Amino acid sequence: MFGYKEHFHGSDLEKIEAVYGIKKEDIISFSANVNPLGISYKLKKELSSHIDAITTYPDREYTSLRKCIAEYTHTDYRNILPGNGSTELISLVIQVLKPSDALIAGPVYSEYEHEISLCNGHSHYLRLQEYENFNLNLDALDKALDAKTSLFVICNPNNPASSQIDRETMRKVLDICQRKNVFVMVDETYVEFSEDYENITSIPLTECYNNIIVLRGVSKFFAAPGLRLGYAVCGNREILKEMDNHKNPWTINSLAAISGEIMFNDTEYIRKTRELVSSERNRICKILETIPGIKYYKPEANFVLLRILKDNITSGSLFDAAIKKGFMIRDCSTFQFLDDKFIRFCFMMPEDNDALLKVLSSALKS
Repeated sequence: MFGYKEHFHGSDLEKIEAVYGIKKEDIISFSANVNPLGISYKLKKELSSHIDAITTYPDREYTSLRKCIAEYTHTDYRNILPGNGSTELISLVIQVLKPSDALIAGPVYSEYEHEISLCNGHSHYLRLQEYENFNLNLDALDKALDAKTSLFVICNPNNPASSQIDRETMRKVLDICQRKNVFVMVDETYVEFSEDYENITSIPLTECYNNIIVLRGVSKFFAAPGLRLGYAVCGNREILKEMDNHKNPWTINSLAAISGEIMFNDTEYIRKTRELVSSERNRICKILETIPGIKYYKPEANFVLLRILKDNITSGSLFDAAIKKGFMIRDCSTFQFLDDKFIRFCFMMPEDNDALLKVLSSALKS
């Protein structure tokens, strides 16, 4: 077995190449949670015809892009702020709100805490309990929000647990937070993969609550992490204006803006993505039920979290077993509240999923 000394993110293929001596081109990443269909069909076909757009500055207001996003998300384009990926938007929210104390529902993505610390804020965690299948507990949230808390951060669906809450539950979250003067940042990076997408997204709530902002990007569902395109939806236009004032101008290049307009209108690609993920999610869960030595938590996004039940096997050893076969999974031991008994992998093409499951099943028998 390889000497396992480092934890890898889904984008760390160069590090994998250096540590394991495996060419990055030969690695299938089950860690990055990216749509296995690749980029939009229409984008591949049409983008080259827009190459001349780089000879001029983008529209500073990105009006055409915002209207396209508004049509895609069924909201008012004036409530939309595009950004250089959701990472820039997370940073802008923190810069504007300047929370001295923030509550984060975890285990979750570490970037929230990082950005809060850069603004000299303190992060506290609301633990999503394993015995509740990592679902949000409203009573626990109410108790955890103290007088100093000014921001609550939730990723819906959650990463890495792949759990989610519906819009009615989010409404209750907003009511609790509104009573306590707490603003809510909802990261919907994975919501478009949800089986019940229309009832999960919180975007409709931005029209009737002034204490919520919803963030999304194109990295995962549209398989375009290199494009660096994200957007925020918020009915509180004062906050949106403040975020815009903090932004550098033209952080989205002309081709990225045009790409967004093309992708959001590719209905065939969107339909095929949802069909593939839904089919594989259901199929893989049935297979996981037959594999001894693991427990999975009901996935709502395009990935699944597993607990290893065998004492002699760790997340690191399963990572090694998979990477030797060219499959990169996520060792979840670096997430808050998880340990070296948790792994996560996303749903790729059926034949790749089958190959990974075969490797994991074999390793669990050792």
